[in-house]
Amino acid sequence: MHIAANIVVAIVALIHVYILVLEMFLWERPEGLKAFHMDADFAAATRVLAANQGLYNGFLAAGLFWGLFSGDIHVQRFFLGCVLTAGFYGALTVHARILVIQGGPALLGLVLLAFV
Repeated sequence: MHIAANIVVAIVALIHVYILVLEMFLWERPEGLKAFHMDADFAAATRVLAANQGLYNGFLAAGLFWGLFSGDIHVQRFFLGCVLTAGFYGALTVHARILVIQGGPALLGLVLLAFV
C-alpha cells in the first residue's frame, strides 16, 4: 500500500507542477487558453493573478515532493489536505471539474496513506 500511496502523491505533485506551468508560463498561449476555457482578452487581463496562482500550486508540489523524498507521511497528509481543500474551494467558486482534477487524486492519496 505504501508504494501505491507514494505513486499517487507523486502524481498529485506532478499535476501541480503542470498547473504551475500552465498558469505561470502558458496562460496567454493556446495551451493555457484551452485548458482554462478563456479568451485572449481575459487571459491578458488576469495574467498577473494567474502567475500568482501558479506559484502557490508550485508550493503545493514542493511540499508533496518534500514529503515523498523525506518519507514523512505527516507532511504528505498535510499537503494532500491542502490540495483537497483547494479542490473544494475551486469547485465552489469556479467549476466543479476542479474537485475532480485536484481533489480526487488528493483524496485517493489520503485514503491510501491511511493504510500505511
